[in-house]
This record gives sequence, C-alpha cells and structure tokens, in this order.
Amino acid sequence: MQVIAKRPLKQFWERHPRAEIPLKNWYQVVDKASRNTPADVKRMFGTTVDFIGDNRRIFDIGGNKYRLAVHVAYAFKRVLIKFVGKHVQV
Repeated sequence: MQVIAKRPLKQFWERHPRAEIPLKNWYQVVDKASRNTPADVKRMFGTTVDFIGDNRRIFDIGGNKYRLAVHVAYAFKRVLIKFVGKHVQV
C-alpha cells in the first residue's frame, strides 16, 4: 500500500519523540502490505484498529498512547493520513 501524506507522521514524532518508533513500525507494516482488503487490515492489526465507515480507520499506536486516522482506498492501494495525535486529542 502506498502511504500518502507521510509528513504529518514526521512532524508529530519531532514534537513527541516517543511516538517515532511506533509510527515507523506502523508505516513499515502498511507500506509493505501486498493485500488490501478490510479483512487483511484486521488480521494485521487486530484490536488496535477500528473501522469507522467510509473506508476510514483509526489505529491505536504505541500501546494506545497515540491515534492515527487514515482513509484507505483499497482499489488504488493507497492510505491517506488524515490525523495523528495523542489519544486524548481524539
């Protein structure tokens, strides 16, 4: 899957250094994913992903300290980052 708008990830971990490794881990998993169905996403991330409709997903990152909201375009194999923040900001 191609991750679109990666800059928010880097900007966030520059402000919150503890988020860098968990966000990079998430990115590596998604970037290397060859399958692209909701079932595959659930299988890869289990209970750390919530499906909220309209192909939007909320990921719990870093032991639920951070949240990452994305829109997934399965047909185009693309993930657009919409929001990254601390869990309390959502």
